[in-house]
Amino acid sequence: MHEPQWRAYCLRWRLRRTASGPLATIRRTKVTIHAASVPPSSSRPSWMPRPGRSLVYSLALAGLIGLAGCGSDDDPPPAPPEPPANTYPHAKEPIGTVRQMYDGTLTPDLAVNTFRNIDRLFPTRSIAPAATPRPLPKAAKQLPAIKFTAGGKNYDIYDYLALNRVSGLLVLKNGEIAYETYQYGNTEKTRWMSMSVAKSITSTLIGVAIQDGLIGSVHDQVVKYVPKLAGSAYDGATVRDVLMMSSGVKWDETYTNPASDRRALLEAQIGQKPGTALELMSKLPRAAAPGSTFNYSTGETQIAGELLHGAIKKPLAHYLSEKIWSKFGMEAEANWWLDSPDGIEIGGSGLSATLRDWGRFGLFFMNDGVIDGKSILPNNWVADAGSGKSLSGGDPLPYYGYMWWVNTDGQSAIDKAFYATGIFGQNIYINQKEKVVIVTWGAQSKPTGAGVVNNTAFFDAVVKALQ
Repeated sequence: MHEPQWRAYCLRWRLRRTASGPLATIRRTKVTIHAASVPPSSSRPSWMPRPGRSLVYSLALAGLIGLAGCGSDDDPPPAPPEPPANTYPHAKEPIGTVRQMYDGTLTPDLAVNTFRNIDRLFPTRSIAPAATPRPLPKAAKQLPAIKFTAGGKNYDIYDYLALNRVSGLLVLKNGEIAYETYQYGNTEKTRWMSMSVAKSITSTLIGVAIQDGLIGSVHDQVVKYVPKLAGSAYDGATVRDVLMMSSGVKWDETYTNPASDRRALLEAQIGQKPGTALELMSKLPRAAAPGSTFNYSTGETQIAGELLHGAIKKPLAHYLSEKIWSKFGMEAEANWWLDSPDGIEIGGSGLSATLRDWGRFGLFFMNDGVIDGKSILPNNWVADAGSGKSLSGGDPLPYYGYMWWVNTDGQSAIDKAFYATGIFGQNIYINQKEKVVIVTWGAQSKPTGAGVVNNTAFFDAVVKALQ
């Protein structure tokens, strides 16, 4: 318990002791917990009062107003109450910086701490869960100790966990848990970062907004929802172009290059000044005609978040909670990075949620967005989002849909499986044919490299073992 709260607690105790005796003079005294004395919101436990919140008590003049601590000639006060049992278990861990993340300079232990505490790196907005969580019962058939081949080498599930630095793995078959493990000190209460898995969430919310009639269609112009982009390189690009990362706007996604567009967007986020990220995007030049070429760009998802916000007229986190998180039965509060205090959510990154809730989101999407017997997504949205496309000139784009990646090899390609993915080893794999969802958390040290063991080979082995 921090000192300002402890003093308030002592005041309550002293008042209870004094109230039973004669009081000559009483006055109202305002005890304020000052912002400077309270940790920032990112590290403040939920049971601690917010900065500036006042506690008002009736105090006796005899020495109570000048109380400096809990010392007393009388018996000492009882021990302060313990914080609630649901206090986040990793809240006090030392963490690195977001620049260290993108530079690839976090030590292994610090990477783990940072990835499960990303809500301490930037302001966030919470995503409220359901009042009653959706059950995830244990499957009768559990995943066996699978063995498989990848790249000409033999592996088993333990190799995959160790070599790919998997910090959490959840396998759902028919909506039931066939395998679940937590590593590196994680638990079922841990919230882990999404990285670019958030892109698939943002894309899905655009689908929800279309179904709600707040966005006309994927063929609408971006500037219809973000008028500030009129006259920019995004003028002429459609919602579909942005979802396919084919706007034609020039972009360099190199994470470790301080001069790249991706790092410029990160610096805008670090600056936390309203409108800076959008201003950066509005100044980018055009490299190709809209819809004509694919170029992976976190900037596109910044635009996707902006246009979604312009359409729904409310925070993305609230819309996600209202439409999916609370309705599909997510069990825990999640968080989403903001581009500035009380600003707009970062459309391409910065979501943190529990392993099971990531699995529930995979179930929601695998089941075509059906909640209570009705889909909240447009007809065929999941099939469109999770399948390859053609660019405006007719060139095929077989490996990317609407901010979902499409499997193009192995049994997963035959099954038309697809996945959301993020750097450092984050994945939500969806195989609708086999009714399998696989979620991986990764704690890899570099933002540029893949895991040692091929993910698709592992996913295919899991699906086969559960048939």
